[in-house]
Amino acid sequence: MEKQSFIYILTNNQNTTLYIGVTNNLLRRIFEHKEKFNAGFTKKYNLTKLVYYEIFCDIDSAILREKKLKGGSRQKKIDLINNFNPDWEDLYEKII
Repeated sequence: MEKQSFIYILTNNQNTTLYIGVTNNLLRRIFEHKEKFNAGFTKKYNLTKLVYYEIFCDIDSAILREKKLKGGSRQKKIDLINNFNPDWEDLYEKII
């Protein structure tokens, strides 16, 4: 049996930029984003606020979902977040 996998959406404090990622360890990965361990898009745009995530039983399903979300419109991503987390709270503290 494979480990759980996750897709997640990060934003900045102004909720203006969205980033979708996939990982097999959500806590570790969000911590890495918050501490800016890796240079790249999330560091450049200060995307450290976890506003959405989904849990999967295998990495292949998570990757398929990530690709579907990335291919969708910005409005669909916003609607997804609004339904899951209407106040756009940082969910990191709730999952640790």
